[in-house]
Amino acid sequence: MSYRRVLLKLSGEALGDPELGHGIDPSQVQDIARQIARVVKLGVELALVCGGGNILRGAQFGGLGGHRANADYMGMLGTVINALALSDGIEQQGVETRVMSALEIRAVAEPFVRRRAERHLSKGRVVLLAAGTGNPFFTTDTAAALRASELGCEVFLKATKVDGIYTADPRKDPTAKRYERITYDEAIEKRLAVMDGTAFTLCRENHLPVVVFDLFQEGNLERVVKGENIGTVVSDR
Repeated sequence: MSYRRVLLKLSGEALGDPELGHGIDPSQVQDIARQIARVVKLGVELALVCGGGNILRGAQFGGLGGHRANADYMGMLGTVINALALSDGIEQQGVETRVMSALEIRAVAEPFVRRRAERHLSKGRVVLLAAGTGNPFFTTDTAAALRASELGCEVFLKATKVDGIYTADPRKDPTAKRYERITYDEAIEKRLAVMDGTAFTLCRENHLPVVVFDLFQEGNLERVVKGENIGTVVSDR
């Protein structure tokens, strides 16, 4: 295997209805869980962060006149719901999981403690990291970059519905070109929408490579952890 410990970042929409992106679609959860279980059974230690946009986006809700911090906390609770759904799906595939939350919700999740998370990973459990950083005004991409750095992950795998980073949205612009490799500085300077600038900066400071790839192409997760050249790599150079 090219990577032994990875962090996988999913959008909340990945779990939703394929047409609308809302709610939780059991078939989507099962498909993702099957890919994750296959990789873990190869010996990869996998931590996972899932967004909550299929349930609620804090930034959008805050724009309705409420306090942005409250809206962000609501979004964090959405990520806990998604983590619990994925946990069930992965365990149905015969792989143990642990849900760890940055907000204390002891009835359904362990509080995040770095050494405890590392121990779970070393035992072959998938660690689902919920509730972002536990602070408002930070995205789940930033939370994923932070946790990947804390846990000593070798790569940040950013799962999307397109096969990498493009010069423009390939669904809207047929002339858009895909980058095979790009630096953190270029990604920040070009304001590429695949991740926010804070997340890219954290990855740059910790020399954590990012691979942006299409999770919905069957077998791609396995190909990425084996080091196959798919998607776009964001790194120092």
